[in-house]
Amino acid sequence: MNKDIISQSLDLTPLTVESKVSSSTDDDFEYARENLLGIIRKGQDALDGILDVASMSQHPRSFEVVATLINSLAAANKDLLELQKRKQELTGESSAKTVHNNLFIGSTAELQKLLKRNEAE
Repeated sequence: MNKDIISQSLDLTPLTVESKVSSSTDDDFEYARENLLGIIRKGQDALDGILDVASMSQHPRSFEVVATLINSLAAANKDLLELQKRKQELTGESSAKTVHNNLFIGSTAELQKLLKRNEAE
């Protein structure tokens, strides 16, 4: 039975609205990551421009703006790293990989003897 009383009384088929908002965690993280990267890129471009203005004008206020923007960019970079860390915690992924490097000091003949002895055991 149709739960939409208005559509039922007017003998219409209700419209279904598709949401453009993703409920997927990966999509959400990717969206947030792209936003942060865009902020960082635009902030870096703005910083380059403001540094030119500050060096030409030598006005204290322009250097204050530069300092504020540098702090904002540092915070955005920190947020980007924190976002990656949260994603790894939620998904159980780890970027740390264990690497075992073994170094044998000796001749090839000694290595072959060692390998043959290990195969025999």
